[in-house]
Amino acid sequence: MTRDDKLELLALLEERERRERGRKFLSYYPDTGPLRRELYPKHMTFFANGATFPERALMGANRTGKTEGCGGFEIVCHLTGLYPKWWTGRRFNRPTEFWAAGDTSKTVRDILQEKLLGKPGQFGTAMIPADTIIRTTPKHGIPDAIDTVYIRHCSGGVSELAFKSYDQGRDAFQGTKKDGVWLDEEPPIDVYTECLLRTMDTTGAGGINGIIILTFTPMMGLSETVLQFMPGGAIDERAQGSKCVVMVSWDDVPHLSKEAKDALYASIPAFQRDARTRGIPQLGSGAIYPVPESDFVVDDMPIPDHWPKGYGLDVGWNRTSAGFHAWDRENDIVYRISEHYRGQAEPSVHADAIKARGPWIPGVCDPAARGRSQADGQQLMQQYKDLGLDLDIAFNGVESGIYEMWQRLSTGRYKVFRSCQNWLSEFRVYRRNEKGQVVKGNDHAMDESRYFIMSGLARAKVKPVPKNKTQDHYASGNGSVGWMG
Repeated sequence: MTRDDKLELLALLEERERRERGRKFLSYYPDTGPLRRELYPKHMTFFANGATFPERALMGANRTGKTEGCGGFEIVCHLTGLYPKWWTGRRFNRPTEFWAAGDTSKTVRDILQEKLLGKPGQFGTAMIPADTIIRTTPKHGIPDAIDTVYIRHCSGGVSELAFKSYDQGRDAFQGTKKDGVWLDEEPPIDVYTECLLRTMDTTGAGGINGIIILTFTPMMGLSETVLQFMPGGAIDERAQGSKCVVMVSWDDVPHLSKEAKDALYASIPAFQRDARTRGIPQLGSGAIYPVPESDFVVDDMPIPDHWPKGYGLDVGWNRTSAGFHAWDRENDIVYRISEHYRGQAEPSVHADAIKARGPWIPGVCDPAARGRSQADGQQLMQQYKDLGLDLDIAFNGVESGIYEMWQRLSTGRYKVFRSCQNWLSEFRVYRRNEKGQVVKGNDHAMDESRYFIMSGLARAKVKPVPKNKTQDHYASGNGSVGWMG
């Protein structure tokens, strides 16, 4: 091979490499191989949901590909019209106008802009194919930052992508209707609301709403934005009206090895692990019980007959909550095993539901709860007693009760059955305000569980043995005080 032949071959190889760098987008989610798309079921679900739901959130663990592999990949599809053959999500058959936004102008430049365009001077080497980039306009005041990208759509028209940041404030998100907005990292609620208005059809002419895509690791807990997709803090990937949420954990992606996951897990603070490894909202900075749910939520199981039982009761017209507990005395572990949680019903309705668990089970209640006077509370408690409940007054030292609950949760001595979803919903939003005060309102189950821990354990008892069974037992010669419990 001559020198000229070698130079020509080198030039061809360099051109092939350049073109491959400019078509990175086409390499995602192949049919076969170790990163084939069937190994990314949550990502595929997120894309498919776009055909039905205009508002979608992907709450993902760190390193799960939520930014580049989900948000970035999808908006490149919409901007270019180059949908893969397997695509079942929302489609636009014309040029589109999108916003891509993140925390600050600098992080947008360093993360979103780089993932979509490439590094400064190397535009066309990232997600947006090089041969579709027509031109860019700079953002004033931020070196190397881009304001708008003009992209060739396969229909022959031109799409527009503008970069924005939350630190610009809500006013920066006002304007005309957009086909879509991609919010990478959790936005403030006012920014989210403004973007929602930009994607709604306001023409009254039967137009189609645009889409909003959120991709983030929920590090701010159950914020107002997260609660838009998780009403009451419930972890539920079923749709909520026009909204749906998909949660991606480390176990949902094939590109993280066990060794990598083990190393990352060891470096993450315990209170951040649910968010960073599973996409579950982190306990907020004001959380009263900063303990991951994975530490105390257990599957429902049969309860041994010799474990004492009891309940805590918090009464109110809007919500009455009774939490039933079983106590493993040998290990001093309290299990929340069942709950009655209902509003706007007479005491007789609540009493019947409580007695259905076992009329012999004793309970404790704060007679002055929910703003009643002590006298009114005593009258209500007597009413419940007259309805057949074995009920007594609970100690209601709030801070001491919270401390005792926290001690048990953090040391594994308070467990919650997975079926107790009302308790878990309240736990996720149970917090203090900026003044350190407990935020009241959605805390009925929190209160009655605290009543039980402080006063109910002393009253808890084992189910009585029917008299005829006791007699039969002793008649058999097998009498034992230990058997009697």
